[in-house]
Amino acid sequence: MQGRLSPLVDGKIQAFPWESWQHEFPLAQSLGLGLMEWTLDHDRLYQNPLLMSQGQQEIRRLCEAHELSIPSLTGDCFMQAPFWKSSGQDRAALEADFIAIARACAEVGIQMIVVPLVDNGRLENEQQEEALLAFMLTQADLFRALGLRIIFESDFAPSELARFIGRLPADAFGVNYDIGNSAALGYNPSEEFAAYGSRIVNVHVKDRALGGTTVPLGTGNADFPTVFRLLREVAYTGYLIMQTARARDDDHAGALRHYMAQIEAWSKGA
Repeated sequence: MQGRLSPLVDGKIQAFPWESWQHEFPLAQSLGLGLMEWTLDHDRLYQNPLLMSQGQQEIRRLCEAHELSIPSLTGDCFMQAPFWKSSGQDRAALEADFIAIARACAEVGIQMIVVPLVDNGRLENEQQEEALLAFMLTQADLFRALGLRIIFESDFAPSELARFIGRLPADAFGVNYDIGNSAALGYNPSEEFAAYGSRIVNVHVKDRALGGTTVPLGTGNADFPTVFRLLREVAYTGYLIMQTARARDDDHAGALRHYMAQIEAWSKGA
């Protein structure tokens, strides 16, 4: 996840690293990381390099120079300013932002946009769900033409998430499975995969305490051996994005190197 190789921004565990985003490319390459998930905030949205022509050129140059791809984007901006909770001109403006982001993603080769339906973005009633789905279905052909899939991360219980994602076509929409968030909510991974495992197209690897916050991998409530076994059983071939706890000693590269070894072991069933 972008930002995990940079110092904290305003004390936040996750935010776009304005001062150091370019430096993360060579650092990632030095660790043998071949991909990065972009982080996009609503603050200064159109100043983000992803939304600027010159910035897009720089992103493409850095990807080529450091043998790194950016297949996905986590849209914290949508959680920070959810159009499905707005109305009138405000909603129209936020929907226009979504389309602008989708077009920008296509310019740099991003293929998936993660829409977090958690925290401020969580769906609280039927009206919000209908507003979200109406927009997504209306824009589905555009997303297909841009080579994009919109994927949702939510705090829904397994049956509810299966019902929700079942309302959207699988060729344009899917599920982002966040191991840590599910663990914090106390969900059973076997029940989750039975309900919607076939719709999972991206995975965020992190650990959280039950009812608590992000903690180092292996120290929280996540059952990694079971989750990785289930991923193998559904023949998952997508990405594993390290959305892990931040290094306490500022050795961000060292923390990711350690996490990579843990994930590799779990992936192999060790």
